[in-house]
Amino acid sequence: MNRHLLSAADLSLADVAAILDTAEEMHEVQGRTIKKLPTLRGRTIINMFFEDSTRTRTSFEMAGKWLSADTINISAKGSSVSKGESMRDTMQTIDSMGVDAFVVRHSSSGALAQAQHWVKAHLINAGDGTHEHPTQALLDAFTMRRHFRSLGAEGWAGKRIAIVGDLLHSRVVRSNVLLQRTLGGSVVLVAPPTLLPTGVDAWGCEVTGDFDAV
Repeated sequence: MNRHLLSAADLSLADVAAILDTAEEMHEVQGRTIKKLPTLRGRTIINMFFEDSTRTRTSFEMAGKWLSADTINISAKGSSVSKGESMRDTMQTIDSMGVDAFVVRHSSSGALAQAQHWVKAHLINAGDGTHEHPTQALLDAFTMRRHFRSLGAEGWAGKRIAIVGDLLHSRVVRSNVLLQRTLGGSVVLVAPPTLLPTGVDAWGCEVTGDFDAV
C-alpha cells in the first residue's frame, strides 16, 4: 500500500479488501462499552482543515482517539494561514515537529498532490476541492458490501452502481468511480449536463440524464 492515500486510484484490490475487512472488525469494536484500542499509541495525527467541516473532521478525530493516537485539530481560521502564511509553510513547520500523519481537507483540487512533496509524514486526503474524497468512497463501499452480503451476494462482480445528483460539485463521485472500477462493479452517472463534471466522458463509466431508464 502507498504511504499516502491521496486518491482512490492509489488502492489495489488487495488494499481495498484489507481496509474493508479491518473496518468490519472495527464496526464490532464500536459496539463495545469501551471502544479504545492501542493500535496507534504513540502516534501523532494532525487533522488539518483548510475548509470548514463538521462530520469528516469529527470522524477522523474520533477514529484517531479510539485507536489511541494523539490527535490535534488545526483549522485555517485559527492558524497562521489566516494571517497569510502559506499551506506549504504551515505543513512543513508542523512536519518538522515529528508528527506521523496529516489528514487534510482543502478547497483546491490537487492540493494534496502538491503537499506530498513538502512533508515526510503520511498524508490522507479528506477532500480536495471537487477532485476526490477517497475515504468517503471507502465508507460507501463498506456500506454496499454489507448490503450485498445481506442479499447473499459476495463482491461487486456484475453489480451496477448508479450515482445520482449534483455531480459537478461532488468531491466523492470521482473517488467512487475509481474505487468501483477496482472492485469490479460498473458505474452509471445520472445527472443533467449542467451538473456533470468537466471531462466526465473520459472517466470510463456510463453517463446519462435519464433517471427513469436507469
